[in-house]
Amino acid sequence: MNYTLDFTPVIDGLPSLLLGCLGTFLLAICGMLLAIVIGIGGVALRDSAFKPARWLVIAFVELIRNTPFLVQIFFIYFALPLAGIRLDPTPTAIIALGINGGAYAIEIIRGGVQSIAKGQMEAGLALGLHKAQVFRLIILKPALRAIYPSLTSQFVLLTLTTSIASAISAYELTSVSQRIESESFRSFEVYFTVTLFYFVISWVMMRLFALFSARYFKYPVK
Repeated sequence: MNYTLDFTPVIDGLPSLLLGCLGTFLLAICGMLLAIVIGIGGVALRDSAFKPARWLVIAFVELIRNTPFLVQIFFIYFALPLAGIRLDPTPTAIIALGINGGAYAIEIIRGGVQSIAKGQMEAGLALGLHKAQVFRLIILKPALRAIYPSLTSQFVLLTLTTSIASAISAYELTSVSQRIESESFRSFEVYFTVTLFYFVISWVMMRLFALFSARYFKYPVK
C-alpha cells in the first residue's frame, strides 16, 4: 500500500480547526454550567419532602442515564419543533450537554451530600439557619470538595462528548474536521490532528480544574 502523507489540507485549515477548538470549549463550559445548576437543583428536589418532586428527579436521572446522548440531542433538535420549539444547533447542543451532564451530576453531588454527617446539619439548624442556608453554607462546599475529582472527570468526559454535536452541525472541532476531510479526502491526517487537539483540550481542562481545586478546595479536613 503506497500512501503518501500530506498534511497540507490540515495546515491550510488550521485557523478553522482552532476556531473549532474554541467552539468545543464554549460548548463544554456552557454545558458544564448548566449541568451544575441542574445537579444542585436536582439534589435539592431529590431530598425534599415533596414526593412528586423526588419521583420526577429519579425518573429524569434514570431516563437520561439509560439513553444514548445522540438520541437525546436528536430529540431536542428534531422532535421539539413538532411542538413549536425550534432551536439552532449550538443552543441545542448546550442544552443537551447540560441535561446529560446534569443527570450524572445529580447522583455525584447527592453522594457527596450524603457523606456529610447529620450532626453538622443539626448544628446549623440549632444556630438558627434556614434549611437553604444550611444546604448552601454547611453542606454544599464540603460535599463538592468530596466529590470534586469524580465531578471533574465527568466534565472532562462531557467535553469529549461535544464531538457528537457535529451530528446536528453545531460548530465545534469535529464538525470542522469533517468539512476539511470531505474537501480533501485526507482522513488519516485530519483525524490524527483532531485526536491531538482533543488530547490537548482534555489536558487543559484537567489543569484548569486542578487550579480551581487548589484555589477553592484546599483546606484542612480537621
